[in-house]
Amino acid sequence: MIRLDNYSEIRLATLELESGHYLDLTSLLSLVRYHNRQRFGKIIDDNAERFMTARGSTHNHQAWKGGYLDHVRETMNIACQLYRTLNGLRKLPFQLSDALEVMFLHDIEKPFKQEGFLVDSEGNKVEATKANREQFRRNLIVKYDIKLTEEQDNAMKYVEGVPDNVYTPNFRIMRELAAFCHCCDILSARLWHDRGQEIDAPEWERFEYKWQS
Repeated sequence: MIRLDNYSEIRLATLELESGHYLDLTSLLSLVRYHNRQRFGKIIDDNAERFMTARGSTHNHQAWKGGYLDHVRETMNIACQLYRTLNGLRKLPFQLSDALEVMFLHDIEKPFKQEGFLVDSEGNKVEATKANREQFRRNLIVKYDIKLTEEQDNAMKYVEGVPDNVYTPNFRIMRELAAFCHCCDILSARLWHDRGQEIDAPEWERFEYKWQS
């Protein structure tokens, strides 16, 4: 079970973030809003085996067993350091917690994917089409009473980019938070597609390396 109410953990996570440390999942979740922090912990606890064994993808990124959580941690850590850098240059119009919540949720349906289908905790299944994946994510967000802002809703919708069929040159569909989250996702999936798992390291030191300064 993930412990998320320890003030010392929150303070330590903040200090480590500012020092460029690579944070573990508990530290990352301590940096999000209290309400959603509790819901995120519950969704992991309720589906622990699914979360611990799911792959990040079938081939393209973090494709090993357990790679799903490695990808989530990667994108959240990228968000921490990218936010720290960009916000120091120009004030960003959203909080770090906004981005971390989106990165935690952006692939939340993947642990429920089995052989081309999405299977919920009651055993109901639907084909894992793009539209069904998006609806499955929305259903989980409602089920666990996760609260998102309008900007976060936009980021959830366009975290993987703007599809050609909805793009228009006359209206900016992808907003600032969505653009930021898209960068975090694509850096993990395409630049560091094989990172997130320190294969040769024992479990206890798996996330002890730091970002390069």
